[in-house]
Amino acid sequence: MLPGLRTYPVRAVDRQPLIDFMLEGLRSSGCRIISAPRADRAPFVITFETRSGERMGLVAYAFRATRTPTRNRPSDERSFQIKYGSKEDYAEDNSHTLWQDPLGLFTTLLIGIDPDEKFFVAADPSLHNPTKFFIRLEFKDDHATQIKRDGWCSWERDRRGARSEEPTESLVGGTIERFFDLVRFERAALGLDPGNRQLLAEKPHLFRRHADERKPEPLRATELHPLVNEFGLGEREILGVIAGARRLKMAVRGWVAEEHLRDQLAKLRGVQCERLDAEGGPDVCVRFEGGPPLMVECKNVLRKTDAKGRPRVDFQRTRASKIDPCSRYYAPDDFDVVAACLHAVTEKWEFRYIVPDSLSPHKKCVGKLGSNIIVGLDWSDDPCEVFRDLNASR
Repeated sequence: MLPGLRTYPVRAVDRQPLIDFMLEGLRSSGCRIISAPRADRAPFVITFETRSGERMGLVAYAFRATRTPTRNRPSDERSFQIKYGSKEDYAEDNSHTLWQDPLGLFTTLLIGIDPDEKFFVAADPSLHNPTKFFIRLEFKDDHATQIKRDGWCSWERDRRGARSEEPTESLVGGTIERFFDLVRFERAALGLDPGNRQLLAEKPHLFRRHADERKPEPLRATELHPLVNEFGLGEREILGVIAGARRLKMAVRGWVAEEHLRDQLAKLRGVQCERLDAEGGPDVCVRFEGGPPLMVECKNVLRKTDAKGRPRVDFQRTRASKIDPCSRYYAPDDFDVVAACLHAVTEKWEFRYIVPDSLSPHKKCVGKLGSNIIVGLDWSDDPCEVFRDLNASR
């Protein structure tokens, strides 16, 4: 048993086809199963050895994906329901932590499986952590058709009606032959925002390992970064430590866009800037032409643009406090400038800038900003223009 893993009793006859699907998917990629789970306890823990000899493990919160016509629901809708047990079991506390390995040895999956049509649909475990039970994740017949035709695809889940204020999420689908790719993808995508998660899903070569990869020639001592000598490890070994440490890898990812932002701002004439490291606070502090400090918040755009080709920002925190649902949303005075990183759309490290007062207010939460932000013509590609206007207004 993995330390801290909460398990739930389930009907073995219902869950065995899901386990069989995952085992078959791993074997089809040349993996050797080391240990297979019982079908009467969930989530399911599987350990295996890859064709190259690497040992891996997965923890699968797996559910059956179905196409069940439902009253007042679209006729082309499919779904899987995230649930274990009965509603009465969780009447007082329906909050369930999805286990993540702090050492990065096991990869967590949140997955719907259609064992008859031989495909899966996977959601982001981090975005749903903690989760409630008896919630549905929907997708369309068109998605199932595309999965079976192409073998692998990703898309942005629709947000409509009561779900319109939920955080945007990217779903990934694949056939049984691509199940091992899903494990490698989720290991690489851990902690990514929805836009970059979808971007990564569209580029399998970035998370698939090839057995014929050639190791690069070693660098001369004069070319090595000082950390190589400080840590006593090679550069590839240091990168391996980052890749294998979940929290460290998430921290590095989060800093990449912010570091590109800081680097670009620091090169501008009249700008002094520094990175900030306060939990939940702005990312960069800027002084422009000797003016007051300006706090800049960096946000990644989503992969999918709007109908006019404009980038979109899901402008909210992942979760709200239980006592204040509006705490999910930002207030105009939380920072002075918003910098939208366009990398998920353009695959270039470029930014657009705007002051929070120019953004639309939230329709329900007074004093908060709306969560569906379009990066349009009112955003500037010249940060100095925005900084200069702010200085003039103070």
